Amino acid sequence: MCRNIKPLFNFDPPATDQEIRDAALQFVRKLSGTTKPSKRNEAAFEHAIDSITACARELLDSLETSHPPHNREEEAAKARVRNLTRFA
Repeated sequence: MCRNIKPLFNFDPPATDQEIRDAALQFVRKLSGTTKPSKRNEAAFEHAIDSITACARELLDSLETSHPPHNREEEAAKARVRNLTRFA
């Protein structure tokens, strides 16, 4: 799927509404094949983003786990190391 969509579940602090909306935006862009809709499709594009954002928030709020929350800084550091290895 889209590499820009990051896991948002089980983090401390929890995912913000903006992070969820950004993931929804990336998903809609991927599905539609465009980063900026035409004026004619702008309302449908925004409606899709809003709907997916709401569904994603509902999903994240309802998921449960017994694992301790991930640390955002540690996960970011791991991603940087993976990127260095991948693009070295």
